[in-house]
This record gives sequence, C-alpha cells and structure tokens, in this order.
Amino acid sequence: MRRIILAIGLTLLSVLTLIRAADPLPVQALRENYFDYLQRLNPREYTELPVRVVDIDEKSLAKFGQWPWPRDLLAELVDNLDEYGAAVIAFDVLFNEPDRMSPSRLLSRMADVDLNIPAAVLDQMASLDTDVIFAGAIAGRNVVLGVAQVTQPGLLPETASAGFAKIGAQPSLGFPFLSSSAPILPVLRETAAGIGTISVSPSGQTNLVRKAPLVWKSETGLLPSLSVEALRLAMGESTVVIRGYPDLIGVTEKIHIGELEIPTLPDGQLWIRYRKDHPDLYVSAQDVLAGTLDPALRAALEGNIVLVGTSAAGLFDIRTTAIGESVAGVSIHAQIIEQILLADHLLRDDLVAALEIIAFVLLGLVILIVMTIAGPIISISSGAGLGALVCAGSWIAFSRYGILFDATFPLIGGILAFSVPAAYQFIVVDRDKRLIRSSFSHYVAPAILNQIEKSGHVLGLGGVNRTITVMFCDIRNFTVLSEAMSASELVSFLNELFTDLGAEILHENGTIDKFIGDAIMAFWNAPVEVENHRELAALAALKMRIALKNFNAHGGRPKISTAIGISSGLANVGNIGSKDRFNYSAIGDTVNVASRIETSCRHVCYDIVLSDTAAEGVANLALLPAGRLELKGKSERIPTCILVGDADIKRAPKFKDLVNCHNTLISALKDDGRNPDKLIADCLEIATQIEPGLASFYGCIARRQGDFR
Repeated sequence: MRRIILAIGLTLLSVLTLIRAADPLPVQALRENYFDYLQRLNPREYTELPVRVVDIDEKSLAKFGQWPWPRDLLAELVDNLDEYGAAVIAFDVLFNEPDRMSPSRLLSRMADVDLNIPAAVLDQMASLDTDVIFAGAIAGRNVVLGVAQVTQPGLLPETASAGFAKIGAQPSLGFPFLSSSAPILPVLRETAAGIGTISVSPSGQTNLVRKAPLVWKSETGLLPSLSVEALRLAMGESTVVIRGYPDLIGVTEKIHIGELEIPTLPDGQLWIRYRKDHPDLYVSAQDVLAGTLDPALRAALEGNIVLVGTSAAGLFDIRTTAIGESVAGVSIHAQIIEQILLADHLLRDDLVAALEIIAFVLLGLVILIVMTIAGPIISISSGAGLGALVCAGSWIAFSRYGILFDATFPLIGGILAFSVPAAYQFIVVDRDKRLIRSSFSHYVAPAILNQIEKSGHVLGLGGVNRTITVMFCDIRNFTVLSEAMSASELVSFLNELFTDLGAEILHENGTIDKFIGDAIMAFWNAPVEVENHRELAALAALKMRIALKNFNAHGGRPKISTAIGISSGLANVGNIGSKDRFNYSAIGDTVNVASRIETSCRHVCYDIVLSDTAAEGVANLALLPAGRLELKGKSERIPTCILVGDADIKRAPKFKDLVNCHNTLISALKDDGRNPDKLIADCLEIATQIEPGLASFYGCIARRQGDFR
C-alpha cells in the first residue's frame, strides 16, 4: 500500500505544480484574497504628507447645487487653491463636454429658437463663456486634467504632456492598452499643464481596486496615470523614465520620476499598499470656495499636491480597497502618491512565485514521505508544523519587507497531498472494516458493535451495575407448532418472525441479548444510556404486537401468539463467559423477574405484562393494574400491570371509562363478599371496543381474585 500511496501523492504533486504554473483564475483569486487579508492585518500607517483631496462632498453639493458645477465656479476653485499655495491641482473629473450652464451656450440655444437677441448682447455674452473662464484659470498653473477609458470606439486617447524615456527591451510593451477615451474639451486641453488617466483598472472592473496602472499605452503613445502626472509636475520633471530588462522583452522593472523610484509589476502596474481612510486627507470644496482665506486651510494646502474629486454617493465614484473600505475614487490616487513618496511598496516578482512553487513541492514531499513511514498523527503534525512555518514566513516577508508571498497554494496543495492518499487509505481500510462489521453484525447487536469499535476492540470480562429495562418475548404453544413443521421449515419460520420482532426492538434503541429457542431476550439502557428506557421498551412491545398481527395476516402459515414480560431494575451488564469466549449480556434479579413475568402472561391471560418498576416510567401509556403475581423464586408477590396501548388510547374517553370500571372491579375482587360478575361484564363491554385481547384478560380475572387481595 505504501508504494500506491507514494505513487498517488507524486502524481497529485505533479498535477498541482502544473496547475500552479498555469495560474488559472481561481488560483489568482484565492491568492489575491489572501494578500487582501494580509493588508487588513497590517495596513500602512497614515503619515502626514504633502497630499490633499479637495472633496466635492454632500455639503458642498448642498450649497452650490448639483453636479456638474458651472465652470466659472471651478475656475474660482482653482484660483483659491492657487492662492492657498497648492503645488499641483489634479482633477479626478472629466471635462469632455461644454458647460451646459455657460451663458453663451444658453444664448446660443435661444438664437436657435428664433429669439430676436441683439448682436451686441451676443458679443458681450460670448465673453462670459465659462469654459473660457475655466481655461483662463488653469492656464500657466500646474493643473492636471483627467481622461478615462471608455467603450465607445473611434475616440482616440489624448496625447500626453509628459515625455517618456525607455531603458531596456521595449519595457512598455506589456502596459495596459487604452483603446479609447473621452476627449477633453479643446479649450481646456490647450491650457492644461498635464493630462493623466483617472481609470484604475485595465479590465474596467472598478469595484475592488488592488493594483493600478501607472502608465497606459495607446495608439497615440504612452499616457501617465493621474497620480504619476501630478508627481511629475510637482517635481518639475518633463520626462518619466521606464526601466526594463535588457534580455526580457516587454517586462517593466521600475518607473522613475526624477529621484523617485517605483518598483512595478511586469506590466507596469503598481500593487497598492493601503492604509485606513483618514479624515485629515480631505478638505471640503465648500471651505475652499468660502469668501475669505483661512490661515488653517493655507497651512493644510500650501505646497501640496491637491486632487479634486468627490465622495458624494450620488456621483458613483466610490471604490472598495483591498482592506475592505469603501472610499472615494480620488482617495486611491492620493494613496498611490503617498505610497510612492514613502517608497513603501509591495513587492512581488517571478522569484517570489518560484519560491511559492518550491515551498509547495517540499511541503507535499515531506508529508508523503512521513505518511509512508509513520502514522497519520505524525503526518498531520509534520504537515501542520510545515504549514505554520510557511504562514509565518509569508507574514514576516509581508510585514517587514513588503514582499507578497502566497501561502495559500502551498497550504492547500499540502492538504490535498495529504488528503487524497489518506482518502485512499480510508477507502481501503473502511472497505475491510465494513466486511468485518457485516459479518460480525450477525452475532451482536449494532449498539454492542459500536461499543466494540469505539473501545478499539479491547474486550474483557466483567460488567457494571446499571438500572436497565429487560424484556422477554416467548412464542406460545411452540411445541405444537414444532410438531407440525419440519426442522428446516421451523427454522425458516422463526427467522422470519424474529426478523420482524427484532426490528421493532432495534428501532426503539434496544439491545437484543440473545435468541433462546422460541424466545427473545432484550434490554434497554445498556451499553448506551437512554433516559426513557422504560418507555422505549413498552413502545417496542406495542410495535411487536402489531408486527405479529401483520405476520399472522400472511396466508399459508400457522397463526401464533406471543407473551411479553418487562421489568426494570438494577442488573450487572457486561461481558460474561470464559476468558476465551464470552457474550455481552445482563444478569441479576431484574432479569429473572422479567423472565418470570413473561411466563405468568399465561396466568394473567394477556400478551404484555409489566412489573411495577417498569410501569413507573410509562405513565403516559395505557396501563391497567393486573394484580400482585406470585413468581417462582420470589418470596413476595410482584405488583404488575398490563400494557393496553399507546398515549392515544390512554387519552380516549372509552379508556377513561374502562379505568374507572376496572378500579371498581379491583375493589370488588379484594372483597370476598362481593360478586364481581356484573363489573366484569361491564369492563368487558368497554374493553372489547378498545383492544380485543382484553377479552381474555377479563375472561379469567374472576379466578385470580387472590392476585388482588
């Protein structure tokens, strides 16, 4: 089996290694979620940096009206930010259409509907074109306007204001492709100092942002992101340097903006190291547009890169970060700038990916080798120890060095490398176990077999004292029956009968002790403790009565009857016999009483008789006192009851009438001077409507007066 396990494990390791090398989407998704979890455990700390967001928030919209605002208001915003000393102003906003609120545009619409507007007025209003006013405000200032990726074909992307220098073998070849973008209004494009893309996802999926392109490629050339362009202007640089490898075509290693060095993914994207959103990053646009200059606001904005965007929910620019926060899209650009300024980057390259595969293979090989040499406990312990080592290494690499080492695939691969061979072992062992159990279950009750399995097959002589309920069931007139059948016919007959009766005992959690010729011995509350064992035994007896009735209903077989005696009390339950051969059984006075009560069923003339100790636990069933019986071997008479039916019968009005009549009859039977015949007839009239077997019981009760005195 060891060779088979080793072969299965090595095959599985090979397949999983190929899957990891192919890196399908499910593997990528699992890895990225794990990296998110690392960032949530250890997010970047907020540091005071020259980066601010002017937020077009809800209170700003409430004061100045719905978006988009008139461009002359945005011009005022730019003027005030410049007055506050902002180094760069970058708009995370699109300006691809003329201002619909511009006076010149409104007059043009009036002229289109043939309103007679003097030419002088038209000339004067033309000078109030808000797009021209906004263009004048941004002219000569470090203002970056944004473009975004769109699906509409035929819209060529804008040409970058920045220059690009490339070092290496075409490092920009793998950059995300910007097929089309909404064009900036020409009057604004001509005066803007910089152009940057505000899109943060090449796939267009922007709900969760883990990484973002720093530079895009398009038919018109390269185009920087909003954050890169803002940094370029802030540092007074004209060129962005893209560094690749001399022998790897289309792979980017780093991007340089002046003295800033930014390690990237091979496609030029930056894995964003997030911090929790911080209120100090934001300044309300309403405060910037206030009538007077605020010294505190100047202190917050002077010399800063200022990004203008919105956190208003109705403008749908809310994104989810890797640490699970919902933030304004503009704040992601701000966090990218912060990360670049701090040089606090997340690093992941092909070497890290190769180490992950090596860790997986080593983990799987160690587990396989240990499995073939040692048992499952040592294998699991070894695997758990190595898994913990991989997780610890991944955490240290991330928290100290910012290296993204994926622990999920080595862990899951290691678990699979253990689970599949272990499952094979389990299937083989379980198959053998089931074969043994199937054979052994013919000789012992299922509950006993379960106990044997749980105890590890450690069996010994001896037992424990426990309160149990014992049942004896005997076939009446068995001698006559045996004389009418051949031996083989009799065995077949008994097997069918005991199968039906035994099934009811097992259904009520009973343990079949043994089949004694034409009798069954069973008990409850051992080996498994059952709180309501008396009631379960009584219910089993009632179901056995029904099973016998169904058995007799089949044609071609002699009709039989049974007697059932039940008693509860203390007995010794355990393995009884010799050291070489023993049975799980019960012995004690309770067993003897149950056997004697079963024998006395003939005297009582009823099929189910319970001792008073057994009747104590079945008060919700239909019982009738059956007198105090004189049992062989007992010095005192034993109080007994007969079991008429279940709880439904007990609640029936007819049975309540029978109980009253029966109690009156018992009082008469105790008195030698009273004739019970009339009361017996009354009871018999009611009883036959409840349970036919009661006719025999009341038919012989007159000669049993001694049992009631």
